[in-house]
Amino acid sequence: MQEILDKLGIGSVVPGGFCGEWLGGGEKLDSVSPIDGKTIASVTQVTVDDYDRIAARAQEAFLKWRTMPAPARGETVRCLGNALRDVKSELGALVTWEMGKIRAEGEGEVQEMIDICDFAVGLSRQLYGLTMPSERPGHRMYEQWHPLGVVGVISAFNFPVAVWSWNVALAAVCGDASVWKPSSTTPLTAIACTKIAEKVCRETGADPAIFSLVVGRGSTVGERLINDRRLPLVSATGSCQMGYRVGAAVGERLGRTILELGGNNAIVITAEADLKMAVRATLFGAVGTAGQRCTSTRRIIIHKSVRDAFVDQLVSAYKQVRIGNPMESDTVMGPLIDTGAVDTMMKAIERIRAEGGEVLYGGEKLSGDRHTGGCYVTPCIAAAKNEYKIVQEETFAPILYIIPYATLDEAIALHNGVPQGLSSAIFTRNLLEAEQFLTCAGSDCGIANVNIGTSGAEIGGAFGGEKETGGGRESGSDAWKAYMRRQTNTINYTTELPLAQGIKFGD
Repeated sequence: MQEILDKLGIGSVVPGGFCGEWLGGGEKLDSVSPIDGKTIASVTQVTVDDYDRIAARAQEAFLKWRTMPAPARGETVRCLGNALRDVKSELGALVTWEMGKIRAEGEGEVQEMIDICDFAVGLSRQLYGLTMPSERPGHRMYEQWHPLGVVGVISAFNFPVAVWSWNVALAAVCGDASVWKPSSTTPLTAIACTKIAEKVCRETGADPAIFSLVVGRGSTVGERLINDRRLPLVSATGSCQMGYRVGAAVGERLGRTILELGGNNAIVITAEADLKMAVRATLFGAVGTAGQRCTSTRRIIIHKSVRDAFVDQLVSAYKQVRIGNPMESDTVMGPLIDTGAVDTMMKAIERIRAEGGEVLYGGEKLSGDRHTGGCYVTPCIAAAKNEYKIVQEETFAPILYIIPYATLDEAIALHNGVPQGLSSAIFTRNLLEAEQFLTCAGSDCGIANVNIGTSGAEIGGAFGGEKETGGGRESGSDAWKAYMRRQTNTINYTTELPLAQGIKFGD
């Protein structure tokens, strides 16, 4: 790991603030690996004064960056994508070491960053407005999109680098600067990404402050960020509780938010499903990233006629999951992010039993030579009812609830009967069932799939959900519009001055 840290520019103690220069006059923060409980490196956090300096520099950088032609902005993002290609293995390894996801997922997250940079480069030549007919003769009416300002990005530990790129790659080609506040449990990956972006900006002539960074306490720096009127947009990924706070603070100053919050994602498995496919999708959806994805599969809503056969196959698959050091190539599931997450999972299992549920497999703490650090568990499968309070909540851990149903209408009602609305799926070989699930009376989630699982969204489609998931959209499709301001323009190319709606005013 030392060679990797050296290549990424991470020393034993590194500053946690950046705005073209590195700052950090606050308390020291240790980044502890969930793999073995050891400190990787330490970060000097930013103070509120540091934050204000960084935000001011980001605003200054924005005022220059917005005037650069969008394709030229795209060139900087293109170079960022290429720089990420050069360190994909090293940055992916750091993601694994600091967050705990397996190597394949760590490198896959960096690949997402590369992909969104490629997407944004193309977008830099496609920031289209519309032309519409005017009701007034001799007038032309159209709309155009202008850069918005400095975008605040708050990311969570589970995707410590990809979420940043989803936002800043689009924001950058749209002409915006950004200030990134990463999770305090994964600061080193954020510093590594910022160092990569800094080098790219210096090589392309862009102001490095367009990719600014603040590692600091949520109670001080985080509060300053969400209440900062210099940031017209805050994109925040995290829990529903966090989203309520961010939404209220930003909304109070009439700012914009992109909120990517909790998921309580379900797969509906019908009597006509391919059970082998459904088991594979469930295994990845529920066990991948140790159940710490916002798109992780939390609930299986399954037809009574195939419930027992599916559970038997799923338990058999769970027993084959190799749990351990995620740096090892044959590991399928690594640790939870910290011992607090393990405690939360154990308390959730206690609540399952207290509410009348039954643990069918797993749900145990692991220890020993292969499970040092106290963050390893066996993934849990539990029989439950949708109305249990614990089922209605998102437990950020590998707990999967099995819920039977009799009719598809009942299954859809169960599926939609939770406060969250991020990702969903149905497994069926019946076209009528699949189409019903995708109608306006079907899944109420922002993502709805047929014969693939809830996890593993592609960057080409806008990502996000409804209800308590926050309603935000990031990444592909037309999500770029959130990072710009729309302006409607009317041009009169005559010597007359007619009014709209046929209004006559004076002679």
